[in-house]
Amino acid sequence: MSEYSIPLFDLNFDEEEEKAVVKTLRSRWISMGPRCEELEQMFAAMLSIRHAISTANCTTALHLAMRILQIEPGDEIIVPSLTFVATVNAVRYVGAVPVFCDIKGADDLNMDAALIQQLITPRTRAIMVMHYGGFPCRMDKIMAIAKKHDLKVVEDACHGPMSEFEGIKLGGFGDFGCFSFFANKNISTGEGGMIVTKNDDYAARARLLRSHGMTSLSYERARGHSTGYDVVDLGYNYRMDDIRAAIGMVQLQKLLPDLQRRVRLRDLYVEQLTSCDRLVVPFQAQRGFVSNYIFPVVLREGGADYREAVRKKMHAAGIQTSVHYPAVHRFSIYQSFRRKLPHTEFAADHEITLPLYANLSVDSVLQVCRTLREIVEEG
Repeated sequence: MSEYSIPLFDLNFDEEEEKAVVKTLRSRWISMGPRCEELEQMFAAMLSIRHAISTANCTTALHLAMRILQIEPGDEIIVPSLTFVATVNAVRYVGAVPVFCDIKGADDLNMDAALIQQLITPRTRAIMVMHYGGFPCRMDKIMAIAKKHDLKVVEDACHGPMSEFEGIKLGGFGDFGCFSFFANKNISTGEGGMIVTKNDDYAARARLLRSHGMTSLSYERARGHSTGYDVVDLGYNYRMDDIRAAIGMVQLQKLLPDLQRRVRLRDLYVEQLTSCDRLVVPFQAQRGFVSNYIFPVVLREGGADYREAVRKKMHAAGIQTSVHYPAVHRFSIYQSFRRKLPHTEFAADHEITLPLYANLSVDSVLQVCRTLREIVEEG
């Protein structure tokens, strides 16, 4: 049980996930097989995209994208710093150079498209965006820049299943879109992910590299569709399994009602907090459907120590909070790639993530808002 009366997140699980797992166990096939295939078909249909390939997690999906796009040592990839470190780690896995781009500001925590143009050099090969909280980056501007300079685009859409920009689902703009099914994501399978693409050749390569570069899978051989296999590339064990895929299918069926509930809860948060002049509520200008993976607020002043003092008081009141995220360019391993990112650093020192999940009650939202306002208004 959580020590908090209002936790940051709660799984949207019930007996349907249990039934799906038991059914899979009784099928006697638990590794990658028919349920992974069905989940992939459901996911592709949900995004209206040609190919969806299940993976062990979103990090492996990002790595596959780098491999398939033939990103090589010394190539430069423009990346955000206000993200989970896996976004940038995938660039380093292939020896490429992360070029950190600042965010627009406290009211928009996504990469500033105008700054991307300034970071392009003859060595730039790709742009990797991360749609913060499920709120879309300016993909119209980013895709125009990519087209002008012949750059590849990878969308880290781990926060944004079903989020849209100008009527197109996130993940459907770039060469690849990568999604996470980690335990606290909108779609939760414990571990797991998905890589999506419109490109037939890219999809074939993703399926090959996902499973050791083998020309056939165990499930295909078990069904008699193949009696052997060749290994034609240096691949990985990046497969999902049917147990997690079975959970994922149930989660996909719940996703739209979950997201619609999150929209209403976000609206209530915005209504309650926008009048507090000590806070910025990011993405208020956002239009279009959004997954609302998290609800971030940014303190206007005080620095990291004050932010942590506010969080400590929230925790003492029984309300769990988090931070999304420590800035990647500040981590020890990325010191050689560090650059000045004033807006990112401000957000990293002042952002607080408040509880948001489908079964969060209206009364709980009101309590969170009331407590936060009291804490910040007392100084």
